[in-house]
Amino acid sequence: MQIEQPHDFRALVDQYPRAIMIATKEPRITYVNHMFYSVTGYQSDDVVGKSPSVLSSGLHTPEFYRVMWQSLASDGRWEGLIWNRKKNGEDYPQWLSIYAMEDNGQHVYVGMFMDMGERAGADERLASLAYYDPLTELPNRSLFKEFLNARVSQHIRGEACFAVLFVNLDFFKMINSLHGHERGDGVLKQAASCIQSVVGKDDIVARLSGDEFAVIVELQQYSMLHEICERMIQAFRAPVIVGERECFISASAGAAVYPVHGENGTELLQKADRAMHMAKLAGRSCYRIYSEEDDEKGRREHELSEALTVSLKTASDEFYVVYQPQYDLCSGQVVGVEALLRWEHPAFGSVSPGDFIPLAERRGQIHEITQQLVRGIMGDLRDARPALQGRPGLAINISARQITDARLGLAIGPLFDRIRELGWRPEIEITETHVMNLSDQCLETLRALREQGVGIAIDDFGTGYSSLAYLQNLPVQVLKIDRQFISSLGGQSGGSQIVTAILGIAEALDLDVVAEGVETQAQYEELCELKCQRGQGFLMARPQRWQQVQDIIADPYRSSPA
Repeated sequence: MQIEQPHDFRALVDQYPRAIMIATKEPRITYVNHMFYSVTGYQSDDVVGKSPSVLSSGLHTPEFYRVMWQSLASDGRWEGLIWNRKKNGEDYPQWLSIYAMEDNGQHVYVGMFMDMGERAGADERLASLAYYDPLTELPNRSLFKEFLNARVSQHIRGEACFAVLFVNLDFFKMINSLHGHERGDGVLKQAASCIQSVVGKDDIVARLSGDEFAVIVELQQYSMLHEICERMIQAFRAPVIVGERECFISASAGAAVYPVHGENGTELLQKADRAMHMAKLAGRSCYRIYSEEDDEKGRREHELSEALTVSLKTASDEFYVVYQPQYDLCSGQVVGVEALLRWEHPAFGSVSPGDFIPLAERRGQIHEITQQLVRGIMGDLRDARPALQGRPGLAINISARQITDARLGLAIGPLFDRIRELGWRPEIEITETHVMNLSDQCLETLRALREQGVGIAIDDFGTGYSSLAYLQNLPVQVLKIDRQFISSLGGQSGGSQIVTAILGIAEALDLDVVAEGVETQAQYEELCELKCQRGQGFLMARPQRWQQVQDIIADPYRSSPA
């Protein structure tokens, strides 16, 4: 394209509704129109003769400009979103179109742009979708990564550092599920405002996707980061107003500091994400700053989680069941067994249930775990001998999340029928911390199971916060005292008070008691003195495969220390 008449051209561009700048290949600015001043705050005399870099915000990497000039050289044009700086120091986004032109035999570049922050033009609004989140009007992941890479390239060693914060809302999916996406969108807008209220005006806030946000935070001192993260968490503890209703939300945050935790943008964002994940594992509504130790723990958990998924789908032979007998502490007779699932992985070896059961619950795989447990028990009971005397119990552990799952009845129904055929009594155990949050529907399901003759026990009793009024209305028959309280027995520390209190509660509510983790003769004897009915632990018998347990049941007194 060639400019024919300079005066005609100037008359046209002076009145053009977008800012226009002409620069030579050196590059040097040779002309700007009236709208240029409206957008940038620079008069013509301020910039003519200077490099276009006078407008630079410093937020883009050298690579960004290299690609721009490469496109101009090969295609004669470049178009995209760029952040520049106004005369008053304000950084702002503009949609910039640059064209190569001929002016009296000289190569020049014409740039046309407008302030994207004003969202004035339909074409510009459409173009901005590639860089901005339309809901919150924050930069999106692509633009945030560009800013982050630019910030890394600007850093001079010895100057103030900066951090990347990764912020994720807790249980946001429940808001969409319970109240609809319109309410959820309102919450996301409020979340964006909460984050912006915590950080400085020069810090960059972005919405990466869904309920995930990220921030580049400038730090004068490393110690400032804890204060900022704490303020971030606190900002979400007040209710937010969406429409005319209050919504209560919380957030988990992770942080990584440049250059301590990473020397490029990708690494910083990944490590901030991992730190946020550790905050989720710590209970949510808190923050974590990246650490190698936490990262290693999180990496192992991730690898273990993936291995569990594969094993549940393709390698059921890695799972097997062991049984730990329960004894009447007075007579020393076996009165039941607890079935426990074990996982032997070819790479990880023997994986503790304390590691893989919580993983399965978080990933929604607890039903598959129960299926493996039931499959193992059914295989063991295929040729089992009927109970020799009494009606010993066979207990399995159930997650509270399964109680109202229709699949649970299909899984345990045939097992309970087989247990009854053998003259045994089916039992289920639910952890106390889960029992205290059961819905009315869950309680009704438990009552129905009890009416069918299924024994119900509260496991790890004493570790939760049971209300006695609530406990009185639960359809349970057994309290299992957590092993941490049993371990304090048999010494000089006077550790029997809590056990005595639990036994008193059980007596008042007409419940049986099982002491877990009995490991010494002194503990056994003190439990007998306290009149605890039942117990299980390594002192009497370790968890064993079914064949060995059958031998113990056939000779129930041989393993008891009584």
